[in-house]
Amino acid sequence: MTRTRKAPGHIAFVGAGPGDPGLVTRRAYDALAEADHVIFDRGVPETLLAALREEVRPETEWSPAEGASGDVAKVLLTEARAGRNAVHLVGGDPFGHESVVREVQAVARTAVRFSVVPGVGQAAGVATYAGVPLPGVRTAADIEDIADVDFTALAAGLRRGSVALAVDAGDLASVRDGLLASGVEGSTPVTITGDGTGETQYTTVSTVDSFVAAALGFTGRAVLAIGVGVQHRDKLGWWENRPLYGWRVLVPRTKEQAGAMSERLRAYGAIPCEVPTIAVEPPRTPAQMERAIRGLVDGRYAWTVFTSVNAVKAVWEKFAEHGLDARHFGGVKIACIGEQTADAVRAFGIQPELIPAGDQTSEGLLAEFAPHDELLDPVGRVLLPRADIATETLAAGLTDMGWEVDDVTAYRTVRAAPPPEEIRNAIKQGGFDAVLFTSSSTVRNLVGIAGKPHQRTVVAVIGPKTHDTAIEFGLRVDVQPEHASVPDLVEALAAYAVELREKLAAMPAKQRRGSKVQGPTALRFR
Repeated sequence: MTRTRKAPGHIAFVGAGPGDPGLVTRRAYDALAEADHVIFDRGVPETLLAALREEVRPETEWSPAEGASGDVAKVLLTEARAGRNAVHLVGGDPFGHESVVREVQAVARTAVRFSVVPGVGQAAGVATYAGVPLPGVRTAADIEDIADVDFTALAAGLRRGSVALAVDAGDLASVRDGLLASGVEGSTPVTITGDGTGETQYTTVSTVDSFVAAALGFTGRAVLAIGVGVQHRDKLGWWENRPLYGWRVLVPRTKEQAGAMSERLRAYGAIPCEVPTIAVEPPRTPAQMERAIRGLVDGRYAWTVFTSVNAVKAVWEKFAEHGLDARHFGGVKIACIGEQTADAVRAFGIQPELIPAGDQTSEGLLAEFAPHDELLDPVGRVLLPRADIATETLAAGLTDMGWEVDDVTAYRTVRAAPPPEEIRNAIKQGGFDAVLFTSSSTVRNLVGIAGKPHQRTVVAVIGPKTHDTAIEFGLRVDVQPEHASVPDLVEALAAYAVELREKLAAMPAKQRRGSKVQGPTALRFR
């Protein structure tokens, strides 16, 4: 009997970059997607690991690297010889670690296939995020063992250009002593950055002889950028100068609904915290929706008007139940209250005929919706699939315009369970810098399940109705965009933060301390 040998797997040494998930390369993601087992260094930030885990198969095994480089190489080879693809995930660039180089050499002595996926080095990457260019002949090194550092060579490098070093915070005093002993002037400018490329990155400017004291409280890995590039930090320090940098922003929406908003907030430097206030459930009786779906297929409606992403989802779920697809919408025109709802419709391969160009509310949609004309519109009925708690404004307005409206409950909204105690305490005690309300129900439900946000929390609302509800519940509204949309809401909050910062910067120091200006920027200035 002939036995078939299992083909060996592949080993990849993958650089994860300095910490920001956005700096992980496409090839690194591909290697992780093919992995059966990912061995990660303990220096890879937990936030980065969490982001990467979401991108791979659920069955992929993850475990920390244990032991010396030879031990890790043995585990990788064992996996590959068993026909499994193995990845060693390291911070920065694989060849920036002597131990990883030894692992690659051990694997290279075998017949097992391997690859090395470069990553952005920690020292160089963090220096860039801190706004410190490294002109001239630069040295950027990720230091594992401080005893291996050639300080004489570093001092020579500083005479020709700039140096960036990534070291453990506990080794900063040794770096200072080594630089001074090698002839580097104590007055040479230095930046020290902690949590490099992370949500709480913090950079302070000092000199060679005093940066240890300036870095008091730093933990984990720190990055030093030394030399003439430091003088450019004030103008080039882009990461920490984003409008909402460091703001903790409460997003009272589910993770699915909050995706686009949270991404925009992160782009401005904020740290979003998504807290569901509404749970979506099917209608208590499905008969209305069943009749509506049959009516769509039978040509009963001239228009379908969608007022939310949830309504779009509810209709398409019903279509899927009956084996229908976008083709069965043929002949039915679609109106959407806003761009986010329109994007949900486009995701199913249909282009809406009407989206308000101005105010994206019920009133804005009615202002652009044509009245019913018996000659032009032989079918005079409109399907309006909505939540059970939706207002009557849209249905009444369409009826006044001569349309016959089937106002159908497509889904029910119920109050979500209260968030964890630490979130509730943060809401009531001012632990959040801002809260973004996207509907009246998010205001009502957040207050109901967690209490009113603290008065120092900046309150931003998406539109007039949400504004009125916030006022009704005793909240101070600080931000409301001109157009009711998620992108405009985030933009308005960012503009408010810039305006607040400029206003406070113009105040004398004593006046700042006594200022009643609201918001986290005021607190930071104090």
